[in-house]
Amino acid sequence: MARVRKAVVIATALVAGLGPVALGGASAFAAPAPVPATAPAAVAEVGTVEQEGGRLTVPAGEEGPVTLRLKVSLPAGVTGPVKARVELPITNWQPGGWTDHRTAAQIDSTCAIDGGVPARCNWVGTSFTDEPGPYRVLLDLPATEAATTLTYAVTIDLPETLGWIGSLDAPVTLKDAAGTVVAEGKAGLDVVPGRPASWNRGAVHARDKAGVLWRYEGTADPARPLAEPKRVGGGWDVYSAVVPVDTTRASGHGDLVARDKAGVLWYYKGTGDPAAPFAPRVRVGTGWNAYTALVGRSGDLVARDGAGVLWFYRATGKVTAPFAPPVRVGGGWNAYDRLTSLGLDGALARDTDGVLWKYDPRPLAGSSDNQPYYPRFRVGGGWNVYTAVVGTTDLGRDRTSDLVARDKEGKLWLYQGVAGENVAPGPARTLVGNGWNAYDLLF
Repeated sequence: MARVRKAVVIATALVAGLGPVALGGASAFAAPAPVPATAPAAVAEVGTVEQEGGRLTVPAGEEGPVTLRLKVSLPAGVTGPVKARVELPITNWQPGGWTDHRTAAQIDSTCAIDGGVPARCNWVGTSFTDEPGPYRVLLDLPATEAATTLTYAVTIDLPETLGWIGSLDAPVTLKDAAGTVVAEGKAGLDVVPGRPASWNRGAVHARDKAGVLWRYEGTADPARPLAEPKRVGGGWDVYSAVVPVDTTRASGHGDLVARDKAGVLWYYKGTGDPAAPFAPRVRVGTGWNAYTALVGRSGDLVARDGAGVLWFYRATGKVTAPFAPPVRVGGGWNAYDRLTSLGLDGALARDTDGVLWKYDPRPLAGSSDNQPYYPRFRVGGGWNVYTAVVGTTDLGRDRTSDLVARDKEGKLWLYQGVAGENVAPGPARTLVGNGWNAYDLLF
């Protein structure tokens, strides 16, 4: 009976999952080997990416490229090719169709590794690709062999259109051939609005009393809006009127017409060369002494006759015959003692009471409409203190047409355009300088 009870106890213990049972001082079965504890997985060491020189200010404009310098320290044991990537974590996407691809296409960069020869490298957008996440802008630098220390020099050149990007902490990662991150860090980039390209800056011309024409190019700095004058040439005192047909620009673009004292009109084509901005003149025709005012309008020409009737000359695109026959706009324009173009934003007219009026341009391309302007609106009074009023392409950085005005003391004032439903000179003025009474003609 004792053997039976012993067997029952052993069987019961096994069924209950109690393992071997020691009976009578001895184990019924051999004890299992102890299970060793699982060792924690080794964590791969990741190197560092440091930005040399601290945060980098990146002007979006004509100032030219700046250089982002990075120093990479790789951990021991990293071998083979490694590749660096810089990401721009842009979140403040602007309206008007700004996407990662459009943004990437406007960034110019070169890349150099360990002091090598810089080579062009391209930023890319990743939407509609296999890269995860929407609207990412990336720069993949060329692969290079791993070393304890690597240095990278990346030039960044941004156009003025990207001045909205702002400040970024850009992740920088290095991966080996297997795609493992072997180093990481961040680069601080502060994108600020820079100087607009020269074709987006205006120019003011002034003729002195000896007949010499001088050119003042816009700087895009409202505190000093005009650069030092450049001499265009002499002999301009033969003209009784000189007006831009379209906007004259710091780039040397922009055409003029000039009427001589015999009433002959001459056409000066812009060259695109700031050092010699006008090509030799071309004769347009005679009889232009019939007009008391001439105003350019995006290549077209508007002329007021002695009876106060305004006439519209549509541009032909041919320098040898630049204008189609005139079309009557309407009468009553003798109410104004000053007419001037405001570049692409229409025309300004000052009445005899000193009130300034704005005429917005009508879009006439591909149209038979010959009315050059929409109905006028009032800018403000008090403009009869000025002896010259000249509209021009942007002299600041806000992409609007501006105005300079000379008072009776010879001081020149800048009125920056205010953009809204209509572009018009703002109420605030900034002193440009003194001594402008040395000139008998401004345009």
